[in-house]
Amino acid sequence: MRQDALGKALAILSKVTESYEEPIVERQHRKRSPFRTLVSVLLSARTKDDTTGPATDRLFRVASTPKEMAALSERRIEKLIYPVGFYKTKAAHVKELARRLIDDYSGEVPKTMDELLSLPGIGRKSANLMLGVVFGIPAICVDTHVHRITNRWGYVETKSPAQTEQALREKLPRKYWIEINRLLVIYGQNVCTPQSPRCSDCRIEGYCEKIEVFRSR
Repeated sequence: MRQDALGKALAILSKVTESYEEPIVERQHRKRSPFRTLVSVLLSARTKDDTTGPATDRLFRVASTPKEMAALSERRIEKLIYPVGFYKTKAAHVKELARRLIDDYSGEVPKTMDELLSLPGIGRKSANLMLGVVFGIPAICVDTHVHRITNRWGYVETKSPAQTEQALREKLPRKYWIEINRLLVIYGQNVCTPQSPRCSDCRIEGYCEKIEVFRSR
């Protein structure tokens, strides 16, 4: 995909994706609680949205603040968030994260990359998601969908999400940094899937170079 076609393609995706359900972080952000969104992002790693959402709801019905969360036992958190992936490890991270927010940030979620990365269970993808979606700070969140699709387009040529983030920071216009994750997650889940993408239904097929697409529908 050429640079001059990118804006047109993203404008089309913005319209197309309106008919699909938003990613879990967008839905949780509507609750207007950065803490809830942060915990949901933590729970979502290697877990589908339809599992993460109910798990977050169960947990926050019991404890909705860092203080209440820190008071729960790891075992109780485990039971509440099961069956998210790696629920035992995540339960420990949730409890420690709540304690860290209380001790180091007066119970508030920090707003810088370095501070977010210092929290248990939070990596660059999660930190970028929080910065962009929750705090409106330009950041590029690269998950498996963003990595796959931008390479499939031929817009970048990278081997890992970390390389993709760096390549996009250098090439992607800053005005698209926040929204590209939401658009490509929705499109990647519903149309531009990992295996046998639905190219016959794709509204931007003409812009895509279909790199390593060997079979499509």
